[in-house]
Amino acid sequence: MTTLLAMHGWAGDCRGWAAFGAGAAARGWTFSSPNRGYGALPPQQPVWPDAAGRRVLLAHSLGPHLLADAVLAAADAVVLLASFGRFVPEGSAGRRLSTALAGMASALDGTPQQAEAMLEEFLTRSCAPQPLAALPCSILDRPLPHAGQTRLRNDLRRLAASTDLPAAMPRHVPCLIVEAGEDRIVAREASTMLRQALPQADRLVLGGAGHALLVSPVVPMVMGWIEALEVA
Repeated sequence: MTTLLAMHGWAGDCRGWAAFGAGAAARGWTFSSPNRGYGALPPQQPVWPDAAGRRVLLAHSLGPHLLADAVLAAADAVVLLASFGRFVPEGSAGRRLSTALAGMASALDGTPQQAEAMLEEFLTRSCAPQPLAALPCSILDRPLPHAGQTRLRNDLRRLAASTDLPAAMPRHVPCLIVEAGEDRIVAREASTMLRQALPQADRLVLGGAGHALLVSPVVPMVMGWIEALEVA
């Protein structure tokens, strides 16, 4: 039995994994997608079910940095989707990004309207080159709760402070790195550093896909990679 645990990234929620959940169900796999609690949906802690079999971790963007060490260490295989170890690279690109992050943090310290306007801009960049309307759901579907705004602010600090993959992330299990060919959130330098940190990982670059991976055939490709593990 294959078990999938899927962790969303910053400003996401568990609903974004619906297509992966359907793909897992069609294959008879166990699937769970915890929730950070940024929007109207309550927080749900990530835990592996007790079912025996291969445990495959799927994590988008900041997702690996939002998981407890015990959850990370228990993974038998890892899929990193538009993710990173260190978010802010060194040099001029890093300085520009740090300035942008400071502006986002300021918006989260402001009114709900200021926070929501910033988040709409972030989600628009995340979807690009596809329009924001292509996003099937978002935490802005309902008014942003105060607790969610606080979690977003705290996790933005975590994102800005990231320097590497979490120490508990297994480095010698099968790994697939999925890169968005037109990612406007994760810097190219950050993607390069992730590949260097996991030199044994398989790599899949999805041309024309933005950070949210909206129009790419990412689900069947990832599911195919996981299926290949079962016969390897």
